[in-house]
Amino acid sequence: MSELVPKWGKLLLPALLLCALPFYLDAFWLRIGLFSIAAAIGAVGLGLLSGTAGQLSLGHAFFLAVGAYGYTWLAGDPGPALPPALAAVLAVLLAGAAGGLFSPVAGRVRGIYLGIATLALVFLGHHLLLTADSVTGGFNGRSVPPLTLGGFGFTADDPELTVFGVPFGAEERLWYLGLALFAFTWFTARGLLRGRPGRALSAVRDSETAAAVMGVNVARYRSAAFVVSSMYAGLAGVLLALSFRRVVPDYFGLALSVDYLAMIVIGGLGSVAGATAGAFFVTALPLLMTRYADQLPLVAAPGTGGEGAIGPTEAARYLYGAVIVVVLLYAPDGLHGMSRRVRARLRSARSPDRPSSAPPPPTTDVPPATPARAKEHTP
Repeated sequence: MSELVPKWGKLLLPALLLCALPFYLDAFWLRIGLFSIAAAIGAVGLGLLSGTAGQLSLGHAFFLAVGAYGYTWLAGDPGPALPPALAAVLAVLLAGAAGGLFSPVAGRVRGIYLGIATLALVFLGHHLLLTADSVTGGFNGRSVPPLTLGGFGFTADDPELTVFGVPFGAEERLWYLGLALFAFTWFTARGLLRGRPGRALSAVRDSETAAAVMGVNVARYRSAAFVVSSMYAGLAGVLLALSFRRVVPDYFGLALSVDYLAMIVIGGLGSVAGATAGAFFVTALPLLMTRYADQLPLVAAPGTGGEGAIGPTEAARYLYGAVIVVVLLYAPDGLHGMSRRVRARLRSARSPDRPSSAPPPPTTDVPPATPARAKEHTP
């Protein structure tokens, strides 16, 4: 029990800090946080697929689009106009079903061939989003129906809400929804990694032959990893749609899939915490550079041209592209592995110096063995 208290204490302090942020931050910073939380959910799913199972996927944007447009159509009009909470759950299941349809390919193809196959999903999905006007709204996209739970709406004035003198609008309400979804993602993903499925996927990644010898159904686990990753992407798509309040096809392109690959590489493959850190870095960087573009050298503000200057989005891509190169050269395990090494060095620096000689072997209360003596026979 004493070992569990510090562990839960380490989680409680960040949780309380995150819950207190809407009382101190304005809408801009909360929107950055919401976009980053949604990206972290999708990055955790891709980390399970690429980092743990060792499957290259360039089609993550497709499953994000399935989740976002699935919720928008299921809860909207035209559409079935289902209750928003039910529509959100069905959208996640729909993304998982899309991953299940592709899972036979994922179970038999690997490496660059799987990457090319998933790349086709992005172009196919983008074409469908542009042509299926009755469902997607075409090029202009669709407005996202607001989410309601038990009569409580995640909008600015449905109903009006003030907490400790702070008015809670859409960003503040969605912030707590995003935290709840991210907590669910965090604990379920860590449970998968630490359990039997995670060990099986790691074995498949290291050596399919050795995993098959140990009794692991390689094709089944690789297919299951693809389905689970698709469901996480669908959940991220639902949260993104609620945060943007409008979905357009151009957002779910190849660049988005590349961004997610950058997230897990920068953060660290096969790590939930690393995927989260990479998602916050890649998502927040272009938004921050857009806001402070007029204060940065060689960066032009949006909508203005500059001699020899580039836009903030392109500058952000160049910057985290350089970060990827540095990570691959000097820290292949990403930000998570780097922070783990720093923590280990700090712990060793705080601990007292240990003697270099090996400690003596432990003593026991058992006396040394003595030679057996012949029994004396009494007459």
